[in-house]
Amino acid sequence: MTWMRGITCQLQQWKAARAQWKADMAEFKVAQKEARRKGERPENPGPPPTGFSLLPWLLMGMGSFSNLLQGKTSNPWIGGLGLFLFNSLYIYVVFRSFVKEKRQAVSTLVALIVMGLITCGLALGYGGSWLYFFPLLGLATGAVVRGPRLGQVGLALTTLAAAVSVYRAGWDAINVAYGTFLSTMVTAAILSLSEAVRELRAAREELARRAVEKERMRFSRDLHDLLGHTLSVIVVKSEAARRLAPRDMNAALDQITDIESVGRQALTEIREAVTGYREGSLATELDRARSALSAADIAPVVRQSGPPLTPQNEALLSWVVREAVTNVIRHSGATRCEITLDGVLDRVRLTIADDGPGDGGSPATGPAEGIGGTGLKGLTERLATAGGSLRAGPSPRGGFTVTAELPVEAAELTPSGVAASGSTAPREP
Repeated sequence: MTWMRGITCQLQQWKAARAQWKADMAEFKVAQKEARRKGERPENPGPPPTGFSLLPWLLMGMGSFSNLLQGKTSNPWIGGLGLFLFNSLYIYVVFRSFVKEKRQAVSTLVALIVMGLITCGLALGYGGSWLYFFPLLGLATGAVVRGPRLGQVGLALTTLAAAVSVYRAGWDAINVAYGTFLSTMVTAAILSLSEAVRELRAAREELARRAVEKERMRFSRDLHDLLGHTLSVIVVKSEAARRLAPRDMNAALDQITDIESVGRQALTEIREAVTGYREGSLATELDRARSALSAADIAPVVRQSGPPLTPQNEALLSWVVREAVTNVIRHSGATRCEITLDGVLDRVRLTIADDGPGDGGSPATGPAEGIGGTGLKGLTERLATAGGSLRAGPSPRGGFTVTAELPVEAAELTPSGVAASGSTAPREP
């Protein structure tokens, strides 16, 4: 009874596949009507082909079935059994041919070989309309054998069909070989093209999804870095203005003027971040960092040396300065912050170190790669994309250190460029 359960399961699978195909076809028709109503070109290629699309070709065997019913076939029981086995194997093979794993399975190839043996036996034994099982065999072969071996298999099957047809019906039946060759090659070409189109469509949708995800990540990182730093500077300068107002109104007005300037600059940067054209200037960012640290009563020390930077590296390091200085102002409780930019012929290194105890005041455990909150994680991703790295963690001597490294572009590493860059002495506030 095991074979009965197998047949029942197979019938249930075919029924489920038929229901799914009908549902996909109904959805496709609705999409087609909607596209025509809007005057657009429909992009949905419709439901993928299934074994049901190859079942109508079994009508080519109606001539053999008619001969059996009319008693024109000798040994009708053998012919009927052969017809039943061929049709059963044909259905089995074509349904499996639309699933790549099943198409390449050994059982499918064995079933195809058995179909070939049955076809040869029926064609040699009866001839006439039984020769048309060869084009049906070609359909099943084209559906299963797709790839570099198709040409060899197709020619071999065509040669076999030609030899059997000429033996049974003479040269008048050579059209059977022609039909076998066409059915094999055309079926394989159409199904392969359909599969390639669907794979390309799926790849295009995946690329579009990844592009949207990448843009969303870029915008979220930009917005976090811009607003986090800007709001921190505004808060610090507002507190400084409040402290200075009772005793020095002019100094307080200067802080308020800076707040207005920072707010206007933030609006410009947010617009540029939205359009994706923001390029950071490291010199400008260092000046802002010095001003913000001074307003927070943190002594800034800036050191610069090494070759000139490319615009991309300047933009990336500007983000690092912005995020690290924002964290120093918010969380460190430091009295001093050192920003050091140096480089050699192949790498540029930016270090931001403070002497504060931090939020937790925990003992130093050594720097860790890419640790920190959303900002530092976003910076780690940015630098990794450009071939760089970011390390952040407590310093052995206390405080917190952020170190960013980037490769220097080869085009910028000319001897004249390095000689002209020189070294700038430390600048104290």
